[in-house]
Amino acid sequence: QVQLVESGGGLVQAGGSLRLSCAASGSIFSINAMGWYRQAPGKQRELVASITSGGDTNYADSVKGRFTISRDNAKNTVYLQMNSLKPEDTAVYYCNADRITITIATRMGPTVIPYFDSWGQGTQVTVSS
Repeated sequence: QVQLVESGGGLVQAGGSLRLSCAASGSIFSINAMGWYRQAPGKQRELVASITSGGDTNYADSVKGRFTISRDNAKNTVYLQMNSLKPEDTAVYYCNADRITITIATRMGPTVIPYFDSWGQGTQVTVSS
């Protein structure tokens, strides 16, 4: 019912920039928070940044001042602008959508119901030194 598709990963030299995008599609009525997580080899998945539908943001300490998260609610799309990239930023980056509601067709007409939190397939970001 809901799909998240990420784009924008790649290989960049240290100090460079990348911009990740994640578009959510499906019978979406609302998404409370969207965010980016990352997982490096041998490490646990960690939150990078998140943003609510109202625009409140949260960042991991390691990316504050370098990364900026933004969101287009009308397009159900979240972006992550990554500047001053470091080799330690190398990881697979995953998009997440939290507390989604969707619209389904019922005999009573369109009905809004809760849906599962959703994840994208991941996009590789590699920063060379």
